[in-house]
Amino acid sequence: MGEFEVHRVRLFAFLPAGVRCLSANPPARLAAGHLDGSVKIYNLQANSFQEKVIAGHETRIPEALCWAGGDRLFGVGLSGEIVEYDLEKLRVRYALDAFGGPLWSMATDPTGSQLAVGCEDGSIKLFCILPEKIQFERSLDRQKGRILSLFWHPSGARIAAGSIDFIRVFDVKSGHAVQRLLVDRHLTGSHTRECIVWSVAFLSDGTIVSADSSGKVQFWDSEMGTLLQTSVVSSSAVLSLAASEAEDSIVVGTSEGSVYQFQLLPVKAGSAVRQWVRTKPFQHHTHDVRAVVHMATALISGGLDGQLVIRPLMEKVESRSYEAAVRKVTFPHRCLVSCARKARLLLFQHPQHLELWKLGATRAVGGDGETLPVSSPPEHLLQLKNKGPEHLRSSCISPCGTWIAYSTASRLCLYRVQLAGERLALQKIPKLPKVACAAQQLLFSADSTRLFVASDRGSVHVLKLLQSGAWKHLHTLQPSSESTEAALLLAVSADGSWLAVASGSGQVSVFDLQKAKPHCVVPAYSCPVTALAIHPVTNSLVVAHSDQQVFEFSIPEKAYTPWSRKVQQQGLHRDWLERDTPITHIAFHPQRADQILLHDTHMFCLLDKALPLPEDTAVLCNQPSLKQLSQTARRSSAHAFKICKKYQPLLFVDLLDEKSLVVVERPVMHIKAQLPPPVFQKKFGT
Repeated sequence: MGEFEVHRVRLFAFLPAGVRCLSANPPARLAAGHLDGSVKIYNLQANSFQEKVIAGHETRIPEALCWAGGDRLFGVGLSGEIVEYDLEKLRVRYALDAFGGPLWSMATDPTGSQLAVGCEDGSIKLFCILPEKIQFERSLDRQKGRILSLFWHPSGARIAAGSIDFIRVFDVKSGHAVQRLLVDRHLTGSHTRECIVWSVAFLSDGTIVSADSSGKVQFWDSEMGTLLQTSVVSSSAVLSLAASEAEDSIVVGTSEGSVYQFQLLPVKAGSAVRQWVRTKPFQHHTHDVRAVVHMATALISGGLDGQLVIRPLMEKVESRSYEAAVRKVTFPHRCLVSCARKARLLLFQHPQHLELWKLGATRAVGGDGETLPVSSPPEHLLQLKNKGPEHLRSSCISPCGTWIAYSTASRLCLYRVQLAGERLALQKIPKLPKVACAAQQLLFSADSTRLFVASDRGSVHVLKLLQSGAWKHLHTLQPSSESTEAALLLAVSADGSWLAVASGSGQVSVFDLQKAKPHCVVPAYSCPVTALAIHPVTNSLVVAHSDQQVFEFSIPEKAYTPWSRKVQQQGLHRDWLERDTPITHIAFHPQRADQILLHDTHMFCLLDKALPLPEDTAVLCNQPSLKQLSQTARRSSAHAFKICKKYQPLLFVDLLDEKSLVVVERPVMHIKAQLPPPVFQKKFGT
């Protein structure tokens, strides 16, 4: 791998936002609403990749998400608005006031043509889904107490609504409540304490399943209004509930971080009588499990600890190896760190502010594995706060460290940074072009003279930056296809001749910057792009995909390189393909043209194209064993993948020069220390 001086950085206080709600659109898509107002779309058929991110908003924190009308996503929150999200431009398409106070719950009818919204004032409002908007239709009978949970019967004729102490069944046609179920609160130890029905499910046979704050999961006969079965699963609250499509399995999440599965099983072998039985407990979370989803082959849960856990159902998985592994998504599948290599600066992107740090330095020299004393410590230079309720979409710092840019859903901000000794001067550049305001992605050229602004409509605006602090809009690059999906990733060549753009549709376009025209389109691939970069010498585009495949495309030749074709013919190592976190950054060795640096959350890899690819029988991560061999044996056993797992979890890795490497870590224990205390649980022996 070679020797590097590693700057081990733990200055980025990244804190994942808790998961508030989940909504699945089988078989591929999952939407997760977070407590910072952001919405993340996962592609479950592409290695559970975090395909799209809609930036958060201080006043629009989703309490419930719902897919309807095909691929349209709606959300409600305590702001009292119904929001439809634009999944192409990755922003809010429109917001409509429901005039019922804060909104707690939402459900769609089986046909996907109507939305039911549960309001603070006790009403359930029905909205008709039209091609371009939604339209208020009518309200069901108003009840006492807020409507905290909703579920539409598969027939579409009735709605079950959970509130405080009661579950009500409404007839959709008449709008009247036809059944009222009183929830038993005695198990809480207090007869006067309210029992909150956090979640309900309405099965096709008329059974209503409820999860409440007293820790019970209860099964009700909606026709007779009687309690069929009660199961106490927690000493605190059961917060979430979801049923499988076949209605033979139910998953619930509790405030203790536990997830339980219930299955409808025969009371004895060969019997036709079946009963709900609690079968499997899972403990993957440390805090409240506020949302669960029951897919055909997996249980998905999201908690206040910021984790999204995907646990395959063993009886549904054919292969008992990679497909049966539990997946935990804690860290973002995109890069939140920007590096100014020449100035040795790091820019960290938080939801509402940016932090600028200068790397430390050492004068000492040491051997392999030694920790060197710091002669000058890292320095916190700047905290740049964003104004307004919108969270940051993208940010970057120029390679020379003199420009900083960031964007929200409606604003683009550009600053000039002047650092002289211990003094820092910050100048905001005024009157930026309005066409570049809705920026989805930002990138500076290698010489720091141009800023590339990728819009949420697929085009890229090129701004020329002058030393005086002025700017000039050079031109707008339009994609050759008719796709209007937002541009998600950018890569520019070192000589400033080429720009590669990856859109939300998965298309990768290459532009000729000298002619300001499209040059070519990389052949389409079935999985989303996770990272891309252009080689500074050969101008070859290296692209990583969510299924862990790596391609090298020659931009001048408009074709895949011989090395890339060799990789596709031989195939990558099985252990490489079975990694569950995507490549989020690609860099190149400044002196060795054959070496590519890639990293995900758990490792970084120096890929040497001059060495042979490993066979499946070889050990992929063989660096520790190679150190014990002689030079001759080491040379014969070496392969192209040089992997290091010493530093993790990784948020960013980059080469500062041919001998220096910067590594940004965020230990999980540091994240847990910043979370609120979980529900206290008495443990044996304490």
